[in-house]
Amino acid sequence: MKPFILHHYANSPFSEKVRLILGAKGMAWHSVHVPSVMPKPDVLALTGGYRRTPFMQRGADIWCDTSLIARVLDRAQPQPPLYPAGVAGITQTLAQWADFTLFWAVIPYTLQPQGLTHVMAGVPPEGLKAFAADRAPFTAGMTRQTAADATVALKAYLGRLEDQLADGRAFLCGAQPSIADFSVAHCLWFIHLAPPMLGILQPCERLRAWYERVIAVGHGTPTIMKSADAIARAASTSTHEPVQVEPGLGFEVGESVTVTPTDYGRDPVVGVLVGLSDDEVVIERRDERAGTLHVHFPRLGFQIRKEAKT
Repeated sequence: MKPFILHHYANSPFSEKVRLILGAKGMAWHSVHVPSVMPKPDVLALTGGYRRTPFMQRGADIWCDTSLIARVLDRAQPQPPLYPAGVAGITQTLAQWADFTLFWAVIPYTLQPQGLTHVMAGVPPEGLKAFAADRAPFTAGMTRQTAADATVALKAYLGRLEDQLADGRAFLCGAQPSIADFSVAHCLWFIHLAPPMLGILQPCERLRAWYERVIAVGHGTPTIMKSADAIARAASTSTHEPVQVEPGLGFEVGESVTVTPTDYGRDPVVGVLVGLSDDEVVIERRDERAGTLHVHFPRLGFQIRKEAKT
């Protein structure tokens, strides 16, 4: 089986989450670096409109959202498990909290002026303006915390995580790292991109030691790949991962649908429904360069709508 292809960029926190999972599992993978702002023609050729980072590819199958990517990687390489027996439920609940609640406290805290200059070091003023303009539609309709509010929230959250480690456990849910650790770690990793902002972690001695243990897993074995080669890989692949539309979920195979995130980055992707379960939705779409693709999304956090018939 050919290695997975991760489409990502260096300073993307959710990309770091997946890179750490690949490291924990000791996997070899292909690394395609994508632009951090639009235009992203090669990204859209593969995803059909989804432009959140990262996404993952193997052949002509594309997986969006790190919650789904993590499950796919865990199936492909079960050891060590991301969802250990006995704590699988709490690890996923903690991961979901980290990916949204913790993340949206970390971002406004870290991107205060003294932190922004480090996170965006080397980016010219016009690049900063382009980044701000690109991200504005991503969070349209969301209530963003002020820096002051985010600081208070983040201190509280970090204190709770510190307490989680008070019994001497090595990782958040036990002796082995789980999806919860990688979801929390990518948030703290983003703070580390801005050294002036690290003071907030100073009181959390156990959490700082935990972070070093998680980061030490590394990123596995990446091999650089050009985006054009990834597109060619998709176009030359005629088979897809097996999927089916399960009955009783309100949709039928072959229906034209849109799939859209419900939180932010709400760019709809249009396609023909080929897979649906309580965990995943899969649509088929055609691109003139990438060929026939199956684009996979998690069911939680995404809305499916039937396309209006004309």
